[in-house]
Amino acid sequence: MAARKSRKITNVTTSGKRKTSIARAVVSKGKGRVRVNGQPIHIMEPTLARRKALEPVQIADAMNRLSGVDIKVDVHGGGQMGQVDAIRTAIARGLVKWNDGAEGDDEELRDEFIRFDRSLLVNDPRRKEPKHQMGRGARKKWQKSYR
Repeated sequence: MAARKSRKITNVTTSGKRKTSIARAVVSKGKGRVRVNGQPIHIMEPTLARRKALEPVQIADAMNRLSGVDIKVDVHGGGQMGQVDAIRTAIARGLVKWNDGAEGDDEELRDEFIRFDRSLLVNDPRRKEPKHQMGRGARKKWQKSYR
């Protein structure tokens, strides 16, 4: 019987969702670059979106878990802030999965992400409420005056 070879992980693929936005992140060995749709994350506009998307990167960098890792994110669908939330979830999940040991996920990094914001690791299930009959939207109804 042949000896079993230990598998070396070359890359980790994760995803994040928010409303109708879907982000797929590929974490691989590299120099610490983070790219979203082929562009560096540091030139993302507007500034508020960039800051929000960089939160998991900054937390991982403070814990020395980002060195030697490249992250490529492809995102589509939804609006701007929905895409940003999907990006940050995909990045956080990828970093936790990449930095795992033989016993499983990186518990220390996972706990830090959850302490900061639970939505970094868990998709937000909220969706838009559909329009109902007899109204202009989900809640507003046509008004009628009887006098």
